[in-house]
Formats: sequence, structure tokens, C-alpha cells
Amino acid sequence: MKNPFLIGARVYLRPLERTDVPLLQTWINDQDVIRNLLNFRPMNLQGEEEFLDKVTRDLDLIVLGIALRSDDRLIGDVALHRIQSRDRQAGFGILIGEKAEWSKGYGTEATRLIVRYAFDALNLNRVWLHVLENNQRGQRAYEKVGFKVEGVLRQSAFRGGRYLDTITMGILRGELIEEPGSNATKTTKSPPRARRGR
Repeated sequence: MKNPFLIGARVYLRPLERTDVPLLQTWINDQDVIRNLLNFRPMNLQGEEEFLDKVTRDLDLIVLGIALRSDDRLIGDVALHRIQSRDRQAGFGILIGEKAEWSKGYGTEATRLIVRYAFDALNLNRVWLHVLENNQRGQRAYEKVGFKVEGVLRQSAFRGGRYLDTITMGILRGELIEEPGSNATKTTKSPPRARRGR
């Protein structure tokens, strides 16, 4: 593993490096990859480098790369954004950029890792996200981790020539569903252990 920060069974989360920028740029310009993101403008290398610089300075934003333990290959990134210390909450975003790795459970595992970190290390009480109504794969992954639907923003997104509802989902401390077969089914209020919000 290369500079791991959070380690799971099949993936680990690590800081992004300058050497990752060309790959990140490729993903963010792939229409299949970003169809469920807020991005709609092309990104050049300079723009992606500036985003990475922002990540290192912004105390309300944590972005980590998702790498496979089997070969250390970077396949996506995951983020906590708009971290609010007073209200103890943050937004969540994820991007699996390698299309060959879709639907293999890596996104679910990465989501679980960063949400556990949000509760156990950052002492947050709530993590929220927005997901488009046509992103059923994402919704299923979030539900497996413990996110619940909290509301609907009607026709708030324009994709593919039509307006789509945006579903707001959230998870509270103590609602995290652990991987089946693990020792616990939910996290407990233990002492802290040590996509991308664009």
C-alpha cells in the first residue's frame, strides 16, 4: 500500500498526489463518469492541480483517493465537504473513475470507511449527501452503509435534456451498518481513532 490513511478489506484511502492529476483529469472529463456529478465544464491539468491545492488548504474539505489493495491502483476519490464543527455534520461525495471497477462494491466500502472516520475521528454526528433520482446504483450503495432518505429537491438538476429530482440522504452517528460478517452490525460511540465536493 502507498501512503494509506484508512484501510479496508479490499480498498484503502490515501492522500491524493500531484502525480494523480492526469488520471483525475481524465475521469472528470469523461461524460459517463461525471453524469451524476455537479461538474459540467471541461477540466484542464492546471484546473485539476488548483483543485488539489485547494484540498490541501481547505479545513472544511477532506478528499482522499480510493486505491485497490491488490495492486495499489487508484480507481476514484471520496470526500467530506462543508465540514461544520458547530453542527457536527458534513456533506459526502464519491467518484469511481475507473469504469471497469463499477458495481464491484468498492464504492460501498470506501463510503463506509470515510463515514466511520467522520464519526470516530472527526466526532461528527451527521453525514449527508445528494443523489440524483436516476442513480439507483448509488442509492443502493448508500443504503447498504446506513444512509436514509430525508427529502427530495424536486426537479433541481438538469441532465440529458430533462429535469431530475435530487434525493437528500443522511446518516447519523450510530446508524452506520458494518460489513456483513464483521463483529458489529453498527458503530458505537467509541473514542476517536486516528468527489468529491466540487
